Amino acid sequence: MADVTPELMFEVLKSLQAPLAQVDGKIDEFKQEMQASRTSQNRIRREITGAFQEISGVHATLVRHEDRLDRIEHRLELNDAPTL
Repeated sequence: MADVTPELMFEVLKSLQAPLAQVDGKIDEFKQEMQASRTSQNRIRREITGAFQEISGVHATLVRHEDRLDRIEHRLELNDAPTL
C-alpha cells in the first residue's frame, strides 16, 4: 500500500475543491429559488386574504340590506302568505 504523505493528502483535497465549489453554487441557486418561491407564496396569500376581506364586506352589506328589507316588510305588514 502506498504511503500517505501530506503532499498526497494535499493533492486529494485540491481535487475536491472544484466539485465542492459547484455544490456550493447549486446550493446558492436553490436558496434563491426557495426565497423567490416564498415571496410568491406570500404575495398569493395576501391576494387571497384580500379577496376574503372583500367577500366578507359584501356579505355584511347583504345582511344589512336583508335586515332592512325585513323591517320594511314588517312595517308595511307584507308577508309571504298567499292571499285567498
